[in-house]
Amino acid sequence: MEYIKVTKENLANEHICCAISNNNDVQVSSKKAWLSERFDDGLVFLKSVERGKCFIEYIPAENAWNPIDADGYTYINCLWVSGSLKGHGYSNDLLGECIKDSKEKGRKGLCILSSFKKKPFIADPKYLKYKGFEVCDEADNGIQLWYLPFEKDAAKPRFKECAKHPHIENRGYVLFYTSQCPFNGKYVPIIEQTAKEHEIPFEAIHILTKDDARNAPTPITTYALFYNGEYVTNEQMNEAKFLKLAQK
Repeated sequence: MEYIKVTKENLANEHICCAISNNNDVQVSSKKAWLSERFDDGLVFLKSVERGKCFIEYIPAENAWNPIDADGYTYINCLWVSGSLKGHGYSNDLLGECIKDSKEKGRKGLCILSSFKKKPFIADPKYLKYKGFEVCDEADNGIQLWYLPFEKDAAKPRFKECAKHPHIENRGYVLFYTSQCPFNGKYVPIIEQTAKEHEIPFEAIHILTKDDARNAPTPITTYALFYNGEYVTNEQMNEAKFLKLAQK
């Protein structure tokens, strides 16, 4: 497999794997706009040259859009290989490149979000354990921070206190999200309209800055849905899924 690094210079002409369409698609445009502003923070987006979901996206942890204390580490936003590209060792290739790059940059190790059991849109804990990662912190909602230190005595990354106990005061449904996930560009407005049509209390909070993301009341900032103050899920909602959830 041949891989290519997406940069400011080639961003307009490259597909971004998680949303494969033209630049006029709101999912693509929102993700590319978010990426273009993160490259100066050290973000790396490495993907297959083939069209498909096969990529890794990572950034210095001090610039991650998540409430973590992990200075000196590399934070992996997303490692995703699926469809026909799955099962060929490409995840190992991409992770290996991330490790190599991070060591060359003098980073302490890697960290990434996962959970005790596999949850949608975050890393598979079985794969992380196979690759030598360990759990270094866990929030009340079961979201875990895993790490792979390059030296045994490296300090462990941890969640900031605001994310350890996910809870908010707002009533009804409240969604925290960023433009890191391209699907939000399409589906958040759909859920907002669905909630309005069915008179379901709903508020979408678009996290627009790194500081707000790093002080969010949830370990996952790409998509975190709360109901009456309690965390519900990080799974992307379409109209049918949201209405099914609201009927419970």
